[in-house]
Amino acid sequence: MSIEKLKILQIIPNLKKGGAERLVLDICRELSERAGVEVKLVCLSQENEYPFLTNNVDYTVIPSKYIPSITGKPIVDIQNLQEFIDNFQPHIIHSHLWEAEIISRQVNYTTAKWFSHFHDNMVQLSKFSFPITKQKVTNYYERTLLLNRYKRVNNNFICIAKHSFNYAKANLPQSLLSNVHLLHNAINTRKFSKKSSIEHSDEILKLINVGSMVDKKNQLFLIEVVKELKQKGVKVHLSLLGDGVNIQLLSNKIVDYKLENEVTLHGNVNNPEEYYWASNIYVHSAKYEPLGLVLLEAMAAQLPVVTLNGYGNRDIVEQGKNGYMIFEENGELFAETIIELWNNKELYKKMSNYAVEYAQQYDIKEYCCKLIELYKTK
Repeated sequence: MSIEKLKILQIIPNLKKGGAERLVLDICRELSERAGVEVKLVCLSQENEYPFLTNNVDYTVIPSKYIPSITGKPIVDIQNLQEFIDNFQPHIIHSHLWEAEIISRQVNYTTAKWFSHFHDNMVQLSKFSFPITKQKVTNYYERTLLLNRYKRVNNNFICIAKHSFNYAKANLPQSLLSNVHLLHNAINTRKFSKKSSIEHSDEILKLINVGSMVDKKNQLFLIEVVKELKQKGVKVHLSLLGDGVNIQLLSNKIVDYKLENEVTLHGNVNNPEEYYWASNIYVHSAKYEPLGLVLLEAMAAQLPVVTLNGYGNRDIVEQGKNGYMIFEENGELFAETIIELWNNKELYKKMSNYAVEYAQQYDIKEYCCKLIELYKTK
């Protein structure tokens, strides 16, 4: 692709707090600083929980809708999105998350290169399987519609981890498999870098976890871990950052276990890096994790990690070097691993230093270089 200025359009449903949304904003900010690049961000609805990050982003809200119908009467509202794309004339259209995926592909614009971002294994693209359920029938119908659109534009796919890469390879048609690319997500490591070393104090062990308070993030398990640590005589405090439907459930469990002094629910915060810097070990309990940007943020902030196996996060945990992965949901084993790391000051310092070094390979600057190369060559 030889052009004077590369025009890139990023599309995402909204800017609610989440890993995909944060990555898209980092991509837009970084690309906007590149010579020969013009990047615009379109959200399909008004929600924006990152107003402090969108000031320097060319950001537009275009309410759009597409609800397919097996009876042949879909609800379609994409006229304004179509007009925006026709006027901008992008060379690249890069969509994120399912809603943006299915809505954007209703637009008629075949002169751009189209990219879909697998932040997760989109279940709607799974091949049909038994037993039959209403949801599977709906997914299969939407999959059929979308695959036809993919083929029409020779769609490209960016997968954030080996787990999602294998999923895409297993579920996309043969004609598109050469368009599936593995590109691990990235962070702005400079934002999370701490200038001074973390002080190792034996007075209290400070743990931290960041994530939505939903079932798959499994923070209830961390409450169990804190209970185990306290029973073993460890002075410990866990900071939980995030919000969601399980926050009251977590609050009740903290009270039931009498851990009000050991666990704090901070809700959503705008400055997670400051909480990382005040902590000693990052703990992660997700039952499934597409990659785990929060793990990389913690590593960039000098924190070793102790995590359950979330499949996608296997790509970024080097056992005994930048953290430990526990392959069974065992609170006592998880607690013992934390204690072993915390009590070995030499090992802790070594892992802390390596975590910072390791995280650098996931910096957003290098990521965007690779992304532009994909845009230009694929």
